Amino acid sequence: MRAKRWLRRLGIAALLAVLMAGIVVGTGALILIHATNSVDQTPLLGGAADTSSPFVVAQRNAADGPVDILLVGIDERVADPEGGARSDSIIIVHVTAAHDHAYLISIPRDSRVPIPAYARTGYRGGTDKINAAFAYGFADGGGRSGGFELLALTVKGLTGLSFDAGAIVNFDGLKGVVNAVGGVTLCVDEETTSVHVGWDAQGNETMPYHLIPPDYHPVKIPGVRPQVYHVGCQHLGGWQALDYVRQRDLIPDGDYGRQRHQQQLINALADRLSAAGLATNPLRADRALTALGNAVSFDGNGASLLDWMFTLHSITPRTITMLKTNAGRFSTQLIGGQAFEILDGTTAQLFAAAADDTLDRFVAAHPDWVV
Repeated sequence: MRAKRWLRRLGIAALLAVLMAGIVVGTGALILIHATNSVDQTPLLGGAADTSSPFVVAQRNAADGPVDILLVGIDERVADPEGGARSDSIIIVHVTAAHDHAYLISIPRDSRVPIPAYARTGYRGGTDKINAAFAYGFADGGGRSGGFELLALTVKGLTGLSFDAGAIVNFDGLKGVVNAVGGVTLCVDEETTSVHVGWDAQGNETMPYHLIPPDYHPVKIPGVRPQVYHVGCQHLGGWQALDYVRQRDLIPDGDYGRQRHQQQLINALADRLSAAGLATNPLRADRALTALGNAVSFDGNGASLLDWMFTLHSITPRTITMLKTNAGRFSTQLIGGQAFEILDGTTAQLFAAAADDTLDRFVAAHPDWVV
């Protein structure tokens, strides 16, 4: 049912798991054990795993070599099992060889890309929107692991990156993390009207817009007042923060704006986690880690989550750089009646810089690509 599709999954809380781990490493073995036990650790990467990487977290030796993590948020349509699943958010996390700086690159879900054949579900391959890759891998018994593997293989073909780790994140779990730390402060940078949350004349919550196929453009429902997020810094609870960063239909920069808002939530939540006193408040750490465990399925590519925690503990909100594709400017083409986002040549250079671990040089040459 389309009304349920607003329960979008954001591919960002897995990185927050690592950030939180760095914060709570000093709280002792019980918190660390809880962190590793609360997160679902399951194989996801399959053929997209980096098997030749010099990164060996199990030895806890800060091994040489950069790290690439694929984070995927999915719209699983639990109420409609026959509807399959699509990836709603696709974020590459590139960690430098020194493991002291992370770059986040969001890939627009409407990007037109080749999707390889996938024998596991009988998909023969083709060219489509990148978020369809998860659906083709998920179908016919592939499930979450099949969807993630085919999407990861598609991203690998697009970027040249293999992955040292991967994660699936669900919306409700991330909302729980925000609530567990008492909400977050977000600085709204453009007036944002929700197409998912509104109130009727009696004050009952309801959808304020019909989403009309085939492109699901929003049509206002008379008599329903939509939730509006006005420009300025404000403290938001879990439902507000997640509703805000899901919006793309009624903002000028569409999916690029949503990418930017999602990346801003990463920093805002990481700052909140840092400021929440987790290192000295085991109860709060326990609540946050429990909520995080409900949000994340993680594949450490043969290394435990505990080893990942120790290896990436130097990554903090201040050592994260968020990058745009296409410099955040639309490059849309209508092909076969569908609107596709076409990634430009400089975005290809961005991916190549990630593969070569030279994103610092790319940023120096393209400062306007930083969020």
